[in-house]
Amino acid sequence: MRKNIPSTASVVQEKRDGCLHSPAAERNSAQIIELVRSFAPESGSALEIASGTGQHIVELAAAVPNLIWQPSDIDETRLNSIVSRSLAKQLPNLLPPIRLDVTDKGWSSFCPNQDFILLVNLLHLVSEAEVKAIICGISQSLAEDGRCVIYGPFMRDGVLSSSGDRCFHQSLIEADPNIGYKDDAWMLNLFRQQSLKIIKILEMPANNLAFVMEKGNTN
Repeated sequence: MRKNIPSTASVVQEKRDGCLHSPAAERNSAQIIELVRSFAPESGSALEIASGTGQHIVELAAAVPNLIWQPSDIDETRLNSIVSRSLAKQLPNLLPPIRLDVTDKGWSSFCPNQDFILLVNLLHLVSEAEVKAIICGISQSLAEDGRCVIYGPFMRDGVLSSSGDRCFHQSLIEADPNIGYKDDAWMLNLFRQQSLKIIKILEMPANNLAFVMEKGNTN
């Protein structure tokens, strides 16, 4: 896990009982739930990559009860927060979290045959090589016709279109020149290479994008 991420990238507050709280996760929760309701399959297995504080996945498990939800993260403190939130909700379709490093090639072997994968606000915090490992793993982890939603901040045709995005991107590359916003066209090409067919690209609040994809037949 990277240690040189600027504080602006992850504002997390400690709460009682081991729970962490992210104001950003609270702000985009309603939009994430609506995205999943609109595009996820009616039933099956669902993986959230980098579940963080656990705020999204407990709400998603309650809102979309026909999916069996698998939380994951790489950070022990965040895994503990997910456990605390899960215990508080006691949802039958919410599995215990697993430690998962999605920048490691071969990570998909730990969670095969997923019908749905959700990834929120991670790709700007990793390098292009790590993004390639993540997207390759998503394709390998998805069942045929499985769907994926990727949500976060991206460049549009190489351009950062708001002053907030320009400042945030600058703070990221100053902390680590290998990270920062990825370009939407670069992402689309990467999806095609990994047999991930775009269903929809949605403009989201705070200048974010949501890519909705389906895995095609790779034979």
